[in-house]
Amino acid sequence: MVDDVRVILVKLADRLHNMRTLEHLSPERQKRIARETIEIYAPIALRLGMSRIRGELEDLSFSYLNPVTSGNIIREMTEKEADFTLFISHVTSQLREVLDEHGISAQLESRIKRAYSIYQKMKRQKIDLNQVYDLVAIRVLVDSVRDCYTVLGLVNNLWNPVPGRIKDFIAMPRNNMYQSVHTTVVGGDGQPFEVQIRTHEMHRVAEEGIAAHWKYKEGKLEQHDEDKRFLWLRHLLEWQKEVRAPHQFLSNLKIDLYPGEVYIFTPKGEVVTLPRGSTALDFAYHIHTEVGHKCVGAKVNKRIVPLKYRLHTGEIVEILTASEARPSRDWLNIVRTSRARTPIRRWLNQRQKEEAVGLGRKLLEKEFRKHKLSSKKYEDRLESVLGHFGVSRVDELIASIGFGRISARLVVNRLEPKLDGTQAEEKSESKLGSAVRRMLRRRDSPILVKGHSDLLVYRARCCNPIKGEDVVGYITVGKGISVHSTSCPNLENLLLNSERKVEVSWTSDGDETRYPVRLSIHTGDRTGILADITGAVAGSNANIIDARARLIDGNYGLVEITLEVSDTEHLEKIITYIKKVDGVRDVDRGKQSSRT
Repeated sequence: MVDDVRVILVKLADRLHNMRTLEHLSPERQKRIARETIEIYAPIALRLGMSRIRGELEDLSFSYLNPVTSGNIIREMTEKEADFTLFISHVTSQLREVLDEHGISAQLESRIKRAYSIYQKMKRQKIDLNQVYDLVAIRVLVDSVRDCYTVLGLVNNLWNPVPGRIKDFIAMPRNNMYQSVHTTVVGGDGQPFEVQIRTHEMHRVAEEGIAAHWKYKEGKLEQHDEDKRFLWLRHLLEWQKEVRAPHQFLSNLKIDLYPGEVYIFTPKGEVVTLPRGSTALDFAYHIHTEVGHKCVGAKVNKRIVPLKYRLHTGEIVEILTASEARPSRDWLNIVRTSRARTPIRRWLNQRQKEEAVGLGRKLLEKEFRKHKLSSKKYEDRLESVLGHFGVSRVDELIASIGFGRISARLVVNRLEPKLDGTQAEEKSESKLGSAVRRMLRRRDSPILVKGHSDLLVYRARCCNPIKGEDVVGYITVGKGISVHSTSCPNLENLLLNSERKVEVSWTSDGDETRYPVRLSIHTGDRTGILADITGAVAGSNANIIDARARLIDGNYGLVEITLEVSDTEHLEKIITYIKKVDGVRDVDRGKQSSRT
């Protein structure tokens, strides 16, 4: 894709074909591919404006990841099909009559909300399908932008508009260059519905996105006014060049796939589009990396705000800088965009490595002095021991000493193995450490560290990974290696420096360890549902440690249970059983309590 961005279109087409034929694969592969599709490929299609492909990818993935809920929604929507057809026919005939009266040539279309989109709204707002009021939308395709606004006025005169529900994406297009005017109105029977108004050209872009306006010259994009359509994609290629660790690149990608956005103005009146939730610091880095590095504050509508201030559409933002300002690790918890996160992480990595090299050099010199040796005498010989410690450069070796990954004593001993008592001391310590670590490891989950056998390993309490989950190890200072789930929210900042990352895996031998997991179960208000849920858990051979239930807003229930599972397969089996209970709407894996 770096050489020719058309590759992404081929990849999306290939993934769509794979999803259409996914029934031929095993259930495990189906879920893995479906999850990858809904988390990465569908959002990429959205950011490239390819809504037709995005919609099909989401619905197909949803049918494999949550077949019960997907089936229920499709079944209910099918039952309502006759009502939808009658409603669409009624409102389109009303609208057609008004348009003809005013001499506006327009093509009328309708769309019914997709299953996955319905599920997202039900989950986000904790409502039933009957409470989703925008199941139907009417599209009006006209010849000009002027006609778009004329139709908007006619629609709002014909039906009562819902206050605050008019969205003008023509004046301010979305990042993927989607343009349309949306208004939500209430029909004569009290039924709310959305009307989308756009030109035929806007509709083609809305459906096909980046593919609708693709321009090439010898396989590459031409310099053209429409190049802004590809701005996000170019940033994607820039991140790939700057970020070495794949998990960091994936994390950046997921953040910037977030569809929501806000529109901010510079003091000169220029419009800047940022993801919803972006802060003043994100805005600074959007202007320029050096502006971000030197940022000390911001003015929003001429009022001073902190760096963590979340921006809102329509605000005028001015960045305050100082020459002595430097990025801070805390900034990673403030910024929302990859355009800010990547340069902050790069600056901190470089600074941290410089500090590690300085500390490592001091520790090495101290160890030489301890044995009354001259560090200068052995400096040229450090290259001869690089292979033994698995590094390729001297500065990497010294940095590893500073990070605590390699002992300065072991380096000195390798350079001068005849030091009295050193080898015996090393072997004695190694044997004692091995015994202690083996004993401690038997009390925790069976985890192996690639390339090492005598390291203290423990599961991190922040995410409490269970056997079968993808995990990664993090070298701590003096505490061994903490093992985190790859989905742990703390992992991104922990692995700020890739030198502290180690590969770990679960052992394949028999293990009877049980792991505490908390589940949040969203239900309807039904008598006896808690008993049915606990019965479903008991039927799956799981022990419940704690269970709590409460009514939320008088409309639905929330049941939180903590239970013990043996691995991810066992957990998925339990969740499947719970979802089959009548009245259960959704099941989420919640955060672990402090006592677990």
